[in-house]
Amino acid sequence: MAEPVRARRLTDQEGQRLQQIVRRGSTSSVRYRRAMMLLASAGGNRVPVIAQLVQADEDTVRDVIHRFNEIGLAALDPQWAGGRPRLLSPDDEDFVIKTATTRPARLGQPFTRWSLRKLAAYLRKCHGHVIRIGREALRCLLARRSVTFQRTKTWKESTDPQREVKLDRIEHVLEHFPDRVFAFDEFGPLGIRPTAGSCWATQTKPDRIPATYHRTHGVTYFHGCYSIGDDTLWGVNRRHKGSAQSLAALRSIRAARPDGAPIYVIMDNLSAHKGAKIRAWARKNRVELCFTPTNASWANPIEAHFGPLRQFTLANSNHPNHTVQTRELHRYLRWRNANARHRDVLAAERKERARIRSAKAIRWGGRPLTDAA
Repeated sequence: MAEPVRARRLTDQEGQRLQQIVRRGSTSSVRYRRAMMLLASAGGNRVPVIAQLVQADEDTVRDVIHRFNEIGLAALDPQWAGGRPRLLSPDDEDFVIKTATTRPARLGQPFTRWSLRKLAAYLRKCHGHVIRIGREALRCLLARRSVTFQRTKTWKESTDPQREVKLDRIEHVLEHFPDRVFAFDEFGPLGIRPTAGSCWATQTKPDRIPATYHRTHGVTYFHGCYSIGDDTLWGVNRRHKGSAQSLAALRSIRAARPDGAPIYVIMDNLSAHKGAKIRAWARKNRVELCFTPTNASWANPIEAHFGPLRQFTLANSNHPNHTVQTRELHRYLRWRNANARHRDVLAAERKERARIRSAKAIRWGGRPLTDAA
């Protein structure tokens, strides 16, 4: 029997970048949907579940996963367009890329970053390797080689000494006990304010929502639970997120499997998830708490499902109070859980969605399964 298609184990930078795109959205719907695909696959979701999540064909999901395992995050930006033959040789292109990714000060230039104009001018005057290229051609070359103009960022590397052990355990329970695995996390804070989003509208006449300067309603937090085996998402909105609220959510998860057999709950390292009362209750009720590594919450399977929750209930909304906001959120959850089980109903829509590619069945860290055995 062939191994299921799955994204390799993500690095911390990849996981955080995918999580950022899914949570905050992207100007490119293709990039957003591909990021959701990869994050869901890395979190242990199977291809059929992911296809339902993003409304895409299962073969498309597999292609995206295979592509990611081959070239990494470059798979988020597919190169579909053609064009006339290249005028620069591969060596010339490599030289341009090397120059663009080198700090100008190291090349004797009196500035800290390149602009397209400055880079093109330097290439025309570079001794020993003169390259004449226009700004637009230079921009296209940089984009094709995945070199983009970015703000300098800092990354949180996972310093957890048990990083591999925790990821191995999560991977093990997802593989062997999918019907008894649940994912839990908080989503929020959820405020009462008009929130920008996207919708269909007549060109140059976008739908408008009011601005807000007074937010007197406070915030709530959605405590979400996701059943891996049933592909069901549910939860409750609460005013606070603490150990008491986390324990209540865990009890609702335990009630979902009342037969008394062991269950496994994947959650991040929030202090409210690891209190003494929660650990004692978990031992008493045969609940194994599978914590994600520090700064690696992307390994939680529920993360990929929070993106649509934000896009379809908060974005482009103007809820008058928390009661209405909560009611609309749960209406979406009921729709999502009902339609997740009816693939034929959504088949026509899937064909209209952007295609997503992915990678071979390699573990998250890039290690082949045979090496990890």
